[in-house]
Amino acid sequence: MGKASCLILVSFLIILSFFVAEICGNKQVRALDNFHKSKFREGAQIDRSDFKAQEIDVIVHSQEGLKEKDRIERLPGQPQVKFSQYGGYVTIDKVAGSAFYYYFVEAERSKESLPLLLWLNGGPGCSSLAYGAMQELGPFRVKSDGKTLFRNNYSWNYAANVLFLESPVGVGFSYSNRSSDYATNGDKKTAAYNYLFLVNWLERFPEYKGRDFYISGESYAGHYVPQLAHTILEHNKKAGKTIINLKGILIGNAVINDATDTPGMYDFLATHAIISDKAAYVINHSCDFSSSNQTSECNATSDEVERDISFIDLYNIYAPLCKNTNLTSQPKKTSIVIDPCSEYYVYAYLNREDVQEALHANVTKLQYDWEPCSNVISKWGDSASTVLPLINEFLSNGLRVWIFSGDIDGRVPVTSTKYSIDKLKLPIQTAWHPWFAYGDVGGYTQVYKGDLTFATVRGAGHQVPSYQPARALSLIKHFIDGTPLPNTKRFV
Repeated sequence: MGKASCLILVSFLIILSFFVAEICGNKQVRALDNFHKSKFREGAQIDRSDFKAQEIDVIVHSQEGLKEKDRIERLPGQPQVKFSQYGGYVTIDKVAGSAFYYYFVEAERSKESLPLLLWLNGGPGCSSLAYGAMQELGPFRVKSDGKTLFRNNYSWNYAANVLFLESPVGVGFSYSNRSSDYATNGDKKTAAYNYLFLVNWLERFPEYKGRDFYISGESYAGHYVPQLAHTILEHNKKAGKTIINLKGILIGNAVINDATDTPGMYDFLATHAIISDKAAYVINHSCDFSSSNQTSECNATSDEVERDISFIDLYNIYAPLCKNTNLTSQPKKTSIVIDPCSEYYVYAYLNREDVQEALHANVTKLQYDWEPCSNVISKWGDSASTVLPLINEFLSNGLRVWIFSGDIDGRVPVTSTKYSIDKLKLPIQTAWHPWFAYGDVGGYTQVYKGDLTFATVRGAGHQVPSYQPARALSLIKHFIDGTPLPNTKRFV
């Protein structure tokens, strides 16, 4: 990861209509943009057909004694806590020598009764340890010295036992001894290997077998989460019993439907006075996003849009940028609202030898640094154009489905998500209304028949728990409890 502050404009002509200013210091931005470049360029070899679970041999390896070996006594620079935490590797393929790294924090209270929640970040290729655990919903944040941690008072382990997974191989500390594996990743293989991880992890932590289980994530995890859920349902059905007690999914600012993600982004930028209405119209009606050959009108408009967005963070259109990526000798005053330079602090912290030893990570001494988003995954084989059929499947199987959207994310904005949900053509059960958290409007919500809830989070960017941690915690509590978000009458 580059250490100097910089701004790189990604060319419109090679990206699926995503004129994104790439701010160095947020590799999740780069990963999604680069992926769309490869997915939609002329002659792309990525399979975009509907997702179907990959046939796999489910091998459960012996996990005897491994749980206690994974127990983390204390992380360097960590404040005192009352919950247990674990970290380590789960073997996925013994022949290939591949293993996934996980980090697990048990609930602050009532760990015996609270459900198990898996969190996945997207990319594809980005680390749930980097973002979910260390910058969003985990129990700790890294201070500006890159050495010490402070508590996140809105950690999601107040609501659940939370499991963070680095997947697929090549992401974070997860690896394979067979280098060709880094060129064979894709949606289907990721879902299959995530499932293999889960059944083996549950063997290591048998007290969570049969526990209510939920899957959550953001961004490209809009693919990972539904695809893993579908895989779980398929294996439960095949076995004729409940192997994993899946109860629901929760996805935020999620890539879920190519056809609506694109126009939704430009409509958002236009309505938020970032690009002109004319520019949005031209892009949505005159540009061929599947080709590298564009009209002169499209090219001229792309130049205009590049100028308009050059100096903002499209993942939070009102957020400050990281102006100085250097660590500080003494920690700056901490704030629970994310520091724009946090990714640099996390990078420094997780590359320390003492931290890796405490986490039981990098045991094979990888030939590359730990990175928030992978530099070693060389190819992505398949990426479904939509996951909406999977969402319909979940609703028909009685799963709880919540979709949330930070309302100032310009990259996968609220308009894209609303357009996608409209494609499901579901009857409205509870009409659009504000929901409340801690005495303020937390956002707006609408509930659809079949147990689909859509909620915005007011004042949040792409990584919702980073920008609005209190509102995000309220959201996850209501999701897990299966209770509606508090409306005006309940608030009064």
